[in-house]
Amino acid sequence: MQPYVIPFERLGIADIPQVGGKNAPLGEMISNLSSSGVHVPGGFATTAQAYRDFLAHEGLDKRIEEKLSTLNVEDVSALAEAGRSIRNWIVEAPLPQQLEKEIRAHYDTLVAAGEGSFAVRSSATAEDLPDASFAGQQETFLNIHGIENILHAIREVFASLYNDRAISYRVHKDFTHAEVALSA
Repeated sequence: MQPYVIPFERLGIADIPQVGGKNAPLGEMISNLSSSGVHVPGGFATTAQAYRDFLAHEGLDKRIEEKLSTLNVEDVSALAEAGRSIRNWIVEAPLPQQLEKEIRAHYDTLVAAGEGSFAVRSSATAEDLPDASFAGQQETFLNIHGIENILHAIREVFASLYNDRAISYRVHKDFTHAEVALSA
Protein backbone atom coordinates (compact mmCIF):
# COMPACT_ATOMS: atom_id res chain seq x y z
CA MET A 1 0.00 0.00 0.00
CA GLN A 2 1.31 3.43 -0.96
CA PRO A 3 1.57 5.95 1.88
CA TYR A 4 -1.20 8.50 2.26
CA VAL A 5 1.14 11.08 3.78
CA ILE A 6 4.63 12.04 2.58
CA PRO A 7 7.06 14.42 4.32
CA PHE A 8 8.07 17.40 2.18
CA GLU A 9 11.74 16.40 2.19
CA ARG A 10 10.85 13.24 0.25
CA LEU A 11 8.99 15.16 -2.47
CA GLY A 12 10.20 16.66 -5.72
CA ILE A 13 8.79 18.28 -8.82
CA ALA A 14 8.07 14.86 -10.36
CA ASP A 15 5.52 14.27 -7.58
CA ILE A 16 3.01 16.88 -8.84
CA PRO A 17 0.51 14.17 -9.93
CA GLN A 18 0.71 12.68 -6.44
CA VAL A 19 0.72 15.81 -4.21
CA GLY A 20 -0.18 18.74 -6.44
CA GLY A 21 1.39 21.91 -7.72
CA LYS A 22 2.08 23.56 -4.34
CA ASN A 23 3.36 20.64 -2.27
CA ALA A 24 5.79 19.10 -4.77
CA PRO A 25 7.78 22.35 -5.22
CA LEU A 26 8.13 22.67 -1.43
CA GLY A 27 9.93 19.34 -1.41
CA GLU A 28 12.02 20.42 -4.39
CA MET A 29 13.07 23.60 -2.57
CA ILE A 30 14.01 21.68 0.59
CA SER A 31 16.14 19.29 -1.47
CA ASN A 32 17.88 21.95 -3.53
CA LEU A 33 18.10 25.02 -1.33
CA SER A 34 18.91 23.76 2.16
CA SER A 35 22.57 23.15 1.21
CA SER A 36 22.73 26.84 0.22
CA GLY A 37 21.49 27.94 3.62
CA VAL A 38 17.93 28.67 2.53
CA HIS A 39 15.50 27.35 5.11
CA VAL A 40 12.16 26.08 3.87
CA PRO A 41 9.67 25.10 6.59
CA GLY A 42 9.09 21.38 6.90
CA GLY A 43 5.78 19.66 6.76
CA PHE A 44 3.96 16.87 5.02
CA ALA A 45 1.49 16.35 2.19
CA THR A 46 -1.48 14.06 1.93
CA THR A 47 -1.60 12.33 -1.44
CA ALA A 48 -4.16 12.59 -4.21
CA GLN A 49 -4.84 8.90 -3.61
CA ALA A 50 -5.61 9.66 0.04
CA TYR A 51 -8.17 12.22 -1.15
CA ARG A 52 -9.74 9.79 -3.60
CA ASP A 53 -9.85 7.02 -1.00
CA PHE A 54 -11.38 9.44 1.52
CA LEU A 55 -14.19 10.23 -0.91
CA ALA A 56 -14.70 6.53 -1.69
CA HIS A 57 -14.46 5.52 1.99
CA GLU A 58 -18.15 5.89 2.80
CA GLY A 59 -19.50 6.37 -0.71
CA LEU A 60 -19.11 10.16 -0.78
CA ASP A 61 -17.78 10.00 -4.34
CA LYS A 62 -21.02 8.39 -5.54
CA ARG A 63 -23.21 10.87 -3.62
CA ILE A 64 -21.20 13.77 -5.07
CA GLU A 65 -21.40 12.37 -8.60
CA GLU A 66 -25.16 11.92 -8.26
CA LYS A 67 -25.64 15.46 -6.87
CA LEU A 68 -23.63 17.02 -9.70
CA SER A 69 -24.88 14.84 -12.57
CA THR A 70 -27.99 16.95 -13.18
CA LEU A 71 -26.75 20.29 -11.86
CA ASN A 72 -27.18 23.29 -14.10
CA VAL A 73 -24.33 25.58 -12.98
CA GLU A 74 -26.08 28.55 -14.57
CA ASP A 75 -28.78 28.22 -11.89
CA VAL A 76 -26.95 30.10 -9.15
CA SER A 77 -29.31 28.96 -6.39
CA ALA A 78 -29.02 25.30 -7.35
CA LEU A 79 -25.22 25.65 -7.63
CA ALA A 80 -25.00 27.20 -4.16
CA GLU A 81 -27.23 24.50 -2.64
CA ALA A 82 -25.32 21.65 -4.29
CA GLY A 83 -21.94 23.06 -3.29
CA ARG A 84 -23.05 23.67 0.30
CA SER A 85 -24.43 20.13 0.60
CA ILE A 86 -21.29 18.51 -0.81
CA ARG A 87 -18.95 20.58 1.37
CA ASN A 88 -20.98 19.67 4.46
CA TRP A 89 -20.84 15.97 3.59
CA ILE A 90 -17.05 16.15 3.23
CA VAL A 91 -16.41 18.14 6.41
CA GLU A 92 -18.63 15.82 8.45
CA ALA A 93 -17.20 12.57 7.04
CA PRO A 94 -14.63 10.63 9.05
CA LEU A 95 -11.21 10.19 7.50
CA PRO A 96 -10.23 6.61 6.68
CA GLN A 97 -8.43 5.11 9.68
CA GLN A 98 -5.11 4.68 7.87
CA LEU A 99 -5.11 8.27 6.59
CA GLU A 100 -5.84 9.69 10.04
CA LYS A 101 -3.18 7.44 11.60
CA GLU A 102 -0.54 8.67 9.12
CA ILE A 103 -1.49 12.33 9.58
CA ARG A 104 -1.26 11.96 13.37
CA ALA A 105 2.15 10.25 13.13
CA HIS A 106 3.61 12.94 10.85
CA TYR A 107 2.11 15.69 13.00
CA ASP A 108 3.69 14.12 16.11
CA THR A 109 7.07 14.20 14.36
CA LEU A 110 6.65 17.89 13.52
CA VAL A 111 5.71 18.88 17.06
CA ALA A 112 8.26 16.67 18.83
CA ALA A 113 10.35 19.77 19.65
CA GLY A 114 7.30 21.76 20.72
CA GLU A 115 3.82 22.70 19.56
CA GLY A 116 3.66 25.03 16.60
CA SER A 117 1.33 26.93 14.38
CA PHE A 118 0.66 25.45 10.95
CA ALA A 119 -0.72 26.29 7.54
CA VAL A 120 -3.08 23.79 5.97
CA ARG A 121 -3.19 24.49 2.25
CA SER A 122 -4.74 22.98 -0.82
CA SER A 123 -2.54 21.63 -3.57
CA ALA A 124 -4.53 20.47 -6.60
CA THR A 125 -3.27 17.90 -9.06
CA ALA A 126 -4.60 20.08 -11.90
CA GLU A 127 -3.28 23.37 -10.51
CA ASP A 128 -1.74 25.03 -13.57
CA LEU A 129 -2.46 23.51 -16.95
CA PRO A 130 -1.96 25.02 -20.41
CA ASP A 131 -5.71 25.51 -20.89
CA ALA A 132 -6.91 25.89 -17.30
CA SER A 133 -5.72 27.28 -13.99
CA PHE A 134 -7.28 26.11 -10.76
CA ALA A 135 -4.91 28.20 -8.65
CA GLY A 136 -6.58 30.13 -5.85
CA GLN A 137 -9.87 28.26 -6.03
CA GLN A 138 -9.38 26.14 -2.91
CA GLU A 139 -8.93 27.05 0.74
CA THR A 140 -5.88 27.80 2.85
CA PHE A 141 -6.01 27.91 6.63
CA LEU A 142 -3.31 29.67 8.65
CA ASN A 143 -2.25 29.54 12.31
CA ILE A 144 -3.79 26.14 12.99
CA HIS A 145 -2.93 24.66 16.40
CA GLY A 146 -3.41 21.08 17.55
CA ILE A 147 -4.02 17.82 15.76
CA GLU A 148 -7.83 17.92 15.97
CA ASN A 149 -7.83 21.34 14.31
CA ILE A 150 -5.37 20.07 11.67
CA LEU A 151 -7.65 17.11 10.88
CA HIS A 152 -10.66 19.43 10.60
CA ALA A 153 -8.76 21.89 8.38
CA ILE A 154 -7.70 19.05 6.07
CA ARG A 155 -11.36 18.07 5.59
CA GLU A 156 -12.20 21.75 4.96
CA VAL A 157 -9.45 21.89 2.32
CA PHE A 158 -10.81 18.72 0.71
CA ALA A 159 -14.33 20.22 0.78
CA SER A 160 -13.13 23.40 -0.89
CA LEU A 161 -12.73 21.52 -4.17
CA TYR A 162 -16.51 21.82 -4.26
CA ASN A 163 -16.96 25.52 -3.68
CA ASP A 164 -19.39 27.09 -6.14
CA ARG A 165 -16.70 28.76 -8.24
CA ALA A 166 -14.65 25.55 -8.57
CA ILE A 167 -17.68 23.46 -9.57
CA SER A 168 -18.71 25.99 -12.21
CA TYR A 169 -15.14 26.39 -13.51
CA ARG A 170 -14.71 22.64 -14.02
CA VAL A 171 -18.02 22.44 -15.90
CA HIS A 172 -17.11 25.38 -18.14
CA LYS A 173 -13.66 23.91 -18.85
CA ASP A 174 -15.12 20.44 -19.54
CA PHE A 175 -13.33 18.75 -16.65
CA THR A 176 -14.93 15.74 -15.02
CA HIS A 177 -15.26 16.60 -11.33
CA ALA A 178 -13.66 13.32 -10.24
CA GLU A 179 -10.53 13.84 -12.34
CA VAL A 180 -9.22 16.66 -10.14
CA ALA A 181 -7.84 15.61 -6.75
CA LEU A 182 -6.46 17.53 -3.79
CA SER A 183 -3.50 17.19 -1.52
CA ALA A 184 -3.38 19.07 1.77
